[in-house]
Amino acid sequence: MPPYCRQHPLPYRADPAVYFRRIHRQPGAILLDSGRPAAQRGRYDILSAWPLEELLPRDGEPGWAFFERLRASLRALSPARFESEGESESEGESEGEGDLPFAGGLLGYLAYDFGRRLEAPAGRDNDDIGLPDARFGLYDWALISDHRQQTSQLVFHPRCPAEKRRMLAECFAATPEAGFATELPAMPLEDFAARLHAAPSPADESRCAGPELGSGCEASGFSLTGEFRPAIDQDSYRRAIDRIHQYIQAGDCYQVNYTQRFQAGYRGDPWRAYSALRRACPTPFSGYLNLGGDDAVLSLSPERFIRLRQRQIEARPIKGTRPRGHTPENDRLLAEQLRDSIKDRAENLMIVDLLRNDIGRSSRIGSVHVPELFSLESYPNVHHLVSSIRAELADGLDAFDLLAGSFPGGSITGAPKIRAMQIIDELEPHRRSLYCGSLLYVDSRGEMDSSITIRSLLARNGRISCWGGGGIVMDSDWRAEYRESIDKVDVLMKTLEQSALD
Repeated sequence: MPPYCRQHPLPYRADPAVYFRRIHRQPGAILLDSGRPAAQRGRYDILSAWPLEELLPRDGEPGWAFFERLRASLRALSPARFESEGESESEGESEGEGDLPFAGGLLGYLAYDFGRRLEAPAGRDNDDIGLPDARFGLYDWALISDHRQQTSQLVFHPRCPAEKRRMLAECFAATPEAGFATELPAMPLEDFAARLHAAPSPADESRCAGPELGSGCEASGFSLTGEFRPAIDQDSYRRAIDRIHQYIQAGDCYQVNYTQRFQAGYRGDPWRAYSALRRACPTPFSGYLNLGGDDAVLSLSPERFIRLRQRQIEARPIKGTRPRGHTPENDRLLAEQLRDSIKDRAENLMIVDLLRNDIGRSSRIGSVHVPELFSLESYPNVHHLVSSIRAELADGLDAFDLLAGSFPGGSITGAPKIRAMQIIDELEPHRRSLYCGSLLYVDSRGEMDSSITIRSLLARNGRISCWGGGGIVMDSDWRAEYRESIDKVDVLMKTLEQSALD
């Protein structure tokens, strides 16, 4: 952490929703969620709101230019002493450096289509969702829970003023029983803090009738207005796979990640949907981002894209999937089938080679290596084959150089990357939007962590979208691939279809 970061301890909560739900409607509210207490692989939860500024790409702005604006924002939040020299600590605060992942900086997303602003040529114009290609907030505070140390604390960047620190400490110290502590509409932090302990209005009381003890009140439920429907039929899917096989035979590519989209109408609060989804499918790289109104990103991703910590790089691509079995014996057989599959290992190895090349662009010569190959990881709905690639960041480069050389992730494009992306543009009927992009942070020290936004949903303008896909190689059978694309997101769709979420 930068020197002099202040930390304010809070009661440890294994479930980040306990803290996040009270601010989830606030401007720029974001949760990077390890999936605890059910998921076991994640260590940290990071949440924040009320960014100092928001940054979106401008029309026609190249990716490198947007990254330079992000760098400039981080420089404005550069490590420094507190705004007021000699400023006293608030009650309960301490200074120091801890083993914490984020020390103030940028939190947000890159959509898959941001790749068009880097090196991929422009392609399909059918952007029927209209999500900006990227969106980042600049935050001078975060609430971080460390599940290894079993601590929760507010972490304040040196430029976070004392009055703001005091208000935030009060916001998270308050309990739902102390007043109308959750479900306040979006408002500035000063107004939120003032309303926190105020008596609820009659309208508030009617919305909050009968909350569960300790849960706070929720302003609205969530429900779909119909079932999820695919954007293409099975015959269109088959024709797309046939075309990919033709490209592979012609030598254009070795593998193409092909995806189909599912959509349904919805009404209500997407946070209620996310809360149900994280119970049904806890994963270590989940996340929620409030986009304003009833729009939000809901990600249940199992996949890390790239982490940069103390100049050490790690990527953990997923390639290879089987559904979970209905009995312990069947489940074990499916896991063994995946682990021993020559086809899945070959696909995984292709992506490992691609990522070695991408990461190598920004790495110290000779530092790229593969310490883990073809590991089996199991989640509530699927088994996955996972590998890891590590390297050391080259001198003079930073997290944005690393992103510029490797985004979007190779595990969700195919190989070779640029040609695979061109084929995706040709064959998928709509732009991918959020899907196969990344939720990430880059902090004031230059540290970064990021996910691949697979198993993710986008709630926008009354429609909720999710996507499922997989890597297509020469011996891929279209029926098996079609089934796999549904298996990957079936638990997400069924969770939202089966009942209204109050």
